[in-house]
Amino acid sequence: MSKKTIAVILELIPVISAPLALIMVTSHSDSELVSKLIPVTFLLAFLGFVFSFIGGKLVKRDKTVRILGVLDWLATLSIVGFYVLAFLSVGM
Repeated sequence: MSKKTIAVILELIPVISAPLALIMVTSHSDSELVSKLIPVTFLLAFLGFVFSFIGGKLVKRDKTVRILGVLDWLATLSIVGFYVLAFLSVGM
C-alpha cells in the first residue's frame, strides 16, 4: 500500500466515526453491541486531530489528505460540541 492510501484510510476513520457515534447515541436501540460501540466511536471521532497530524506527516501536499484533515478537525469539534451540550443540559 502506498503512503497516500494509508493516509486516506486513517483520515477516514474519524470522519466515519463521528456521525456514526451521534446516530447511535440518538437511536432508541438498547442493544449491548451498541452500548459497547458508542465509547469506541466517540474516542475515534475525538482523536480526529491526531489522525489529521498523522495523515499530514505521511503525505504533505495531497489535496485529498488536506480535505480529510479538515473533516477530521470537524469530527473532533462535533464531539466536543456534543459534550458541551450534554453538560449544559445536565446543568439546567
